[in-house]
Amino acid sequence: MKIRFCCPQCETGGAVDLAQRHDWTCPRCDHLLTLHEPALQTEAAGTQVQTCAVCGTHELYRKKAFPHWLGLSLLTFACLAFLLLNYYRRQEWAWAILLGSALVDGLLYLTVRDVVVCYRCDAEHHGLKQASNPPFELTIHERHRQQKIREAELSSKEK
Repeated sequence: MKIRFCCPQCETGGAVDLAQRHDWTCPRCDHLLTLHEPALQTEAAGTQVQTCAVCGTHELYRKKAFPHWLGLSLLTFACLAFLLLNYYRRQEWAWAILLGSALVDGLLYLTVRDVVVCYRCDAEHHGLKQASNPPFELTIHERHRQQKIREAELSSKEK
């Protein structure tokens, strides 16, 4: 399993393959981070990651490992091409591009694998054939976001 995460001290990005090693030293601030083997539970629907390898929390969610900017760029291109071709009275081509982009979107959804993400530290757990973790939940995310804000305020008051 491959883990992508940010250093807890300086927010520098890092990546580790857990099959090879479990320690990571930040190249920027020399912070030593010991990664743990995440607890996995195999079910009929797939493999569920029980704990985060970086922070150890049990609140994780599943998402597609696909860059959002690329998906939005394809959608924007298809919509603009549809409008432009409709302006020039080429409805057949306009609908072909719009329906073709929907077909490409569906194929990408079926072929792109899932990644499991931690709510607390945003670490991404790659390499699962089929993740069965629950999808993103806004209330859990907001709770962790508010906790980070409170911790930042407390640390700034201590300084």
